[in-house]
Amino acid sequence: MDLTGIEAIDIHTHPQTEEFLAAMGARRRQMGEHFKSDRTPVSFAQQAELFREKSMLAVLCNSDDETISGVPPAPNDLIGEAAADHPDVFIPFAGIDPWKGEDAIAEIRRCHDKFAIKGIGELNPTRQKFYPNDERLYPIWEVCAELGLVVMFHIGYPGAGAGRPGGMGYKLDNIRPLHLDAMAADFPELNVIAAHPGWPFHHENIAACWHKANYWIDLSGFAPRYWPPEVIHYANSLIQDRVLFGTDWPVVGIDRWLDEFAEIDFKPHVRRKIMLENAARLLGFDQKALASS
Repeated sequence: MDLTGIEAIDIHTHPQTEEFLAAMGARRRQMGEHFKSDRTPVSFAQQAELFREKSMLAVLCNSDDETISGVPPAPNDLIGEAAADHPDVFIPFAGIDPWKGEDAIAEIRRCHDKFAIKGIGELNPTRQKFYPNDERLYPIWEVCAELGLVVMFHIGYPGAGAGRPGGMGYKLDNIRPLHLDAMAADFPELNVIAAHPGWPFHHENIAACWHKANYWIDLSGFAPRYWPPEVIHYANSLIQDRVLFGTDWPVVGIDRWLDEFAEIDFKPHVRRKIMLENAARLLGFDQKALASS
């Protein structure tokens, strides 16, 4: 991909067409109430223009929790086609249900061959009720490693189920960073993204990132003013090469993220790494093109 003129790569956005909103099932209303923001449809063309006018690329994420929720997912083809329609903006990831086993593996291979996806995710261990280091799922991660795909996992506090009795049955233990850390240890050739700063387990998240060169953290889902000070400190120092810009759009708006990030005292070279260079390296983009942008 040509990175000339690109100022940032948002590693974490969610399509908001009718199909993706329907795939949220009961979570659409619950999360709208929790975040005090109703989910309304946004076309891929509208989403592309939001990022295009900022000179940004955006990863499109998808999810499939049909085994647990009974709700069919939005087809990954919609993301693949959107990336083909807007190749100057969108980077396709595919959503899978890890409990679908061989069908999940077949879907990964299909999306890789047909749409040249760069990764899988966002997987959500709480909502999909799994642990990343469950060895029953290791054949899936083996295929992702074979194909050179990045795998993104929701880590830390989940919006899904928040504020409801019993949290809609979702448990926080599934999204502790140490479970992902254990999987990253077993698959050193596989790059994993811990989506979000990881609160309230952010110390585990930082430690895993510092310890393992294939463990990355994106700064999505929390407006920058709410990041724990330890996240800022280590992102600005010891783990600066594996921290990624992400909004979790539409959960956090692009302008709000940028405005609040600008108020934090990051070193200029670290700021550029977070906004662009780290993601370009992770996704395998041409570093010469990056240097000339």
